[in-house]
Order: sequence, then C-alpha cells, then structure tokens
Amino acid sequence: MTTPTDPALMSAEQLLDLYARRALSPVEALKAVMERVARYNPWVNAFAAMNPQALRMAGESEARWMAGRPLGLLDGVPCTVKDLLHLSGFPTRRGSRVTDPAPVGEDAPAVLGLKAEGAVILGKTTTTEFGWKTPGDCPLHGITRNPWNPQRTPGGSSSGAGAAGAACFGPLHIGTDAGGSIRIPAAYCGLVGLKPSYGRIPQWPHGAFSAVAVAGPMTRSVRDAALMFSAMARHDLRDPVSLPEDRRDWRTGIEDGVKGLRVAIVRKFGFEPPLDPEGEAALRLAATLLLEAGAIVEEADPEMPDCRAIFSRVWGVAMARLWESTPAEKRALLDAGIGEVAEKMAGMTAAEFLAADMLRVECAHAMARFHQRYDLILTACTPTAAFEADAPTVRPIESLWRDWAPWTFAFNLTRQPAIAVPIGLDEAGMPRAVQLAAPLYRDDLVFRAARAIERAASLPLAEPAETGQMRPPVH
Repeated sequence: MTTPTDPALMSAEQLLDLYARRALSPVEALKAVMERVARYNPWVNAFAAMNPQALRMAGESEARWMAGRPLGLLDGVPCTVKDLLHLSGFPTRRGSRVTDPAPVGEDAPAVLGLKAEGAVILGKTTTTEFGWKTPGDCPLHGITRNPWNPQRTPGGSSSGAGAAGAACFGPLHIGTDAGGSIRIPAAYCGLVGLKPSYGRIPQWPHGAFSAVAVAGPMTRSVRDAALMFSAMARHDLRDPVSLPEDRRDWRTGIEDGVKGLRVAIVRKFGFEPPLDPEGEAALRLAATLLLEAGAIVEEADPEMPDCRAIFSRVWGVAMARLWESTPAEKRALLDAGIGEVAEKMAGMTAAEFLAADMLRVECAHAMARFHQRYDLILTACTPTAAFEADAPTVRPIESLWRDWAPWTFAFNLTRQPAIAVPIGLDEAGMPRAVQLAAPLYRDDLVFRAARAIERAASLPLAEPAETGQMRPPVH
C-alpha cells in the first residue's frame, strides 16, 4: 500500500518518522486532521467535546521536535479519549443526561500515559450511555454514524472512537471494553482494536463494569495499536489491581510471525454464537492466512460453561445498580433499555450473583487449560457486519448474545487479551474482522498474530474516502 500524502490519513508511525526528519510538523498534522473533522464530523458525530488546547499542545510538540528533544513515544500524534474516561478540564458525561457537567480535575491512567508520551488530545469521543450497549447512540449526543456508510452504526460502546478512527480523525483512539466495546466497533469500522489483559492498563475510577472492563487502543494498524499500548500500559497506584510496572515497546517482536504456533478455531463458548455466511468466509480466510504463514491451525472446543447466563448476570447487575443509584426523578432521562434490563435483572440474589461469578472463574480455568494446548484462539468477531444506525434498541438481553457481543464477551469473563483485526470487505463494501485471543498476559502474542494477518491480507481498510463511501447521509 502506498504511503498517503495527506497527514490525516497517515499512521502514527508515519507521522513520527516525518517529524523526526523535519519533513512535517505536529501543527501541520493537526491542521490536516481538523480540516477533516470540520468536513465530516457534522454527520459522523464522533465527538462529545473538542479540545481548545490542541493547537497549543501541537505547537509545544513542534518546538520540542525542532530542538531535537521529543517528549516521548507519541510526541505530536493526534489522539482522542472516550467519554467514559476522565480527561482533566473536561466533564465525564458518559453519554448521559444525568451525569455531572462539571469538569474533572484528574486524568484517567490511560490518558495520563498518552500525555506523558507527548500525544496531542483532539477531544472526547461519544459513547453509548454508560457503555451499556452496542448500537452507537446515546441520549446526550444522539446517533454516531459509520464513515463507511452513514446508514450503518459504528458499533459501541466505543462508538465515537470507532467512527473517528475510520474517518481518519487522527490515528490513535482510546476505547473501553466490558463485553466487546472496543472490538465490535473496530470490526464494524475496519480498525484494529485491542482488549488487553485485565490490569495491564490501569483503571480509575472503576466504573459499573469494573470486574470485566478495560481500556485499550483503537487504531488503523496493528503496529500503531502496539505503539499506543506502550504508552498506556503503565502501573498506576490509584488502581489496586493494576499490574506491576513493565515498561516496554510492545512493537518488539511484532514481526516475528506465527510459524510453529498452535491456533485453535473456536466456535463454541458453552453455546454456539451465530455467524452469517460472509463472517464464516472471513474466518476461513484468516485461518488460511495463518496456515500459510506457518501456524498449525485446527478446530477445537474449550468446553466452557454457557457464557450467556454468566455474562448476562454480570451485565444485568451493573445495569440494576446504575438504575437504583439514579434519583427516581431523573430515571426518565436514561436510555429506556437500561430500565428494561434493570427491571428484569434486579431481582437477582447475592447468592445467584456469586454463583455466576464462580462460573466466570470456571470459564477462566477452562481457557487456561485450553491454552496449555494452543497458543492462540481464532474466532469470528461479530455475527454480521454493522447494522442500521437508526434501528431502535429492542429486547436488549436477547440482542446481547444474539446480535451484539456473542463472540466477544467470553474473553472479558476470562480477562485474557483479545484483538479485532480487519480481514476484508463484504459485498456491500462494509468491513469484516476476525478476533484473536491469547493466554492471560500474553498480549504480545495477539499483536504478533494480528500483524501476520494484516501483512497477508494487505487491505487498505482504513481510508473510506478511497472507497467512495465517505458521503453525507441521505435525508
């Protein structure tokens, strides 16, 4: 694939190379990105708030590069922050009309890591309300649309991050993932999206889905994801379950390939998730590419308990807690689906919830034993391509394991790393992706395997403008 000439279409690595050679400045890169935001965001609707200090940050970065003293790994690279995470000086609205509009005074750990490495924060991206669902809309900011086709959703809950990545509103985007909220929009938008090992990127404050949720990178290339991850994965004392400090460049070894690695194609997580024919074709293509790259690929079953019953309880209890903690006079302001889930799941006893959590541990044990035989797991990522952006949310509990996250939520329960990587376009010109998972704390393996697929597929998925799909919605 040829190197783009428009800085807005460049990867973070390409920008950094040009900065180092003084062939491009961070200010020029930011202006190119902001021109694209001005052109497309009115209908994409990826941003919850823009950062008025971005140009100043880019100017400070430019001065550092001119002096030959860049601050860190990401100096001058534009990035965005999902509006579930704290960004100092901005409110954390979480897509909701019931949250505090006052600015917060501290950065979340993931944001702190990016700032420490010199990244330029463009703004905050939209999220579904409290990150509860896959359709990319929320009461506070309305509908976010997929740049590949404005009639389709970018997915969620990291809806704005997915849309911003696909629209080339900068190369780096922070998402969060409690059941697939990084990987699903990455799959729908033709991005790479990593759900890292639990604890690798610290969380603070912990949210409604704390026991299964993580923050992670959403980018247009695997190497950029690893680069961004290197800045985000650092210990933070505010998070008591944060992993010990392990500072490294996660791009190291990323080109080592998959020769000799054992890869299991998994189709069951105690139930059989649905998959359409084009998704099956994408899965088969990924398996073939890994096989041709030297991996040992076969179908296998980790023999897990039914993950639907487990995750729906974890999810349902979080929704019930959210509903109960919202003042009665404000509940009408919430997404109606939250109330529906809360009503159905609120009657769960403590014993029933603890039983579900023990089944979660059983899932983790089953996967750990499975990884004694297999280095990697290959699955579909979503049952279909992106669905309609304007479709109403109906029967959310059923939709969770049928339409939204049946392929992704198991790895939140087991807490192991999983990555979405684009594999091709369907007949309608929409991206399709596959998912790779590795043993807990082997984030390096999912990067290696995703990079092997990316190299073999060699598809220019991240530039919708070149496909002719980047066009205003039809009214």
